[in-house]
Amino acid sequence: EVQLVESGGGLVQTGGSLRLSCAASGLTFESDAIGWFRQAPGKEREGVSCISRRDGDTYYTDSVKGRFTISSDNAKNTVYLQMNSLKPEDTAVYYCASRERICSLYYYAMDYWGKGTLVTVSS
Repeated sequence: EVQLVESGGGLVQTGGSLRLSCAASGLTFESDAIGWFRQAPGKEREGVSCISRRDGDTYYTDSVKGRFTISSDNAKNTVYLQMNSLKPEDTAVYYCASRERICSLYYYAMDYWGKGTLVTVSS
């Protein structure tokens, strides 16, 4: 079965950087996509970024474009989210999720989820 495990969260000051990792197992190379989502207390879960494992196409929500970069090391079955120029508004639990079709930034379209890793950005 598909398993996703996030790591790399922590406390960082405004303007700092973190790299999140999503270690995956049970994915199909040809069709699966991996997305990063985040959820702050009292807010809906929102899509942050997504990468196609087949062709490497990437997608970002507008609020993180130019600051976050998603990448995939298919040989290691790991997807990364490099987060630079972090802002307090980025504070949330970050989840990685997989989809058996093309990339989506809608949380309800995802098939499998990790347990999340907390990112806290202090001002």
